[in-house]
Amino acid sequence: MTPTYVLIPGACHGAWCFDDLAADLRGRGHRVLSYTLTGVAERANLANGGVNLDTHVTDVLNALGTVPDPTGLVLVGHSYGGMVITAVADRIAAQVDSLVYLDAFIPEDGDSCWTLTNDEQRAWYAAVDATGWGVPPLPFFDDRATAHPLASLMQPIRLTGATNRIRRRVFVYAERWPTHSPFAATYAKVRDHPGWRTYSLDGAHNLMRDKPEELVQILLDATS
Repeated sequence: MTPTYVLIPGACHGAWCFDDLAADLRGRGHRVLSYTLTGVAERANLANGGVNLDTHVTDVLNALGTVPDPTGLVLVGHSYGGMVITAVADRIAAQVDSLVYLDAFIPEDGDSCWTLTNDEQRAWYAAVDATGWGVPPLPFFDDRATAHPLASLMQPIRLTGATNRIRRRVFVYAERWPTHSPFAATYAKVRDHPGWRTYSLDGAHNLMRDKPEELVQILLDATS
């Protein structure tokens, strides 16, 4: 079965953060789909206080519903995107081959970004912009980044446990955060778990920019 890579960006970012990675995978003959979530980046005009995690999960499920033969999926989530791919996989587990978390949240039922992250990141979430529900981009984010809907970071995820049946789960840890990584605890939790394949890369949170060749190989290996 030929894999289909589905790339979901993190908070404040659009599908463009995967452009180089996607081009490399397509050049190797793979089908690659990447999505900008509602209310973010080039879809920022759709932002409002009601955009939440459910909205973003529906974005991806609706998009996959238009794809011919959406099976053998490799769902790849960066940062906040880990929440989205987990919820999507829980709903369509039979169609998913692998889950790949790029310095990303790995939630269990009832978790949210708020409960999984550290105090520094919670302070960032709380420092909303003038709208009252837009979390502004961090200084080290891409210049194209926009505010992110706060509700999506606060909403608890609801899972049935179906993701436990997915064949392969991968976590890629970024070693170079400007401060303490909010994903350090997540990496420690899965690093020695027999059900996970883990990597630690000498790059910043934007691994797509800092470690593109390594990421391509990790994604290729995820299907082996």
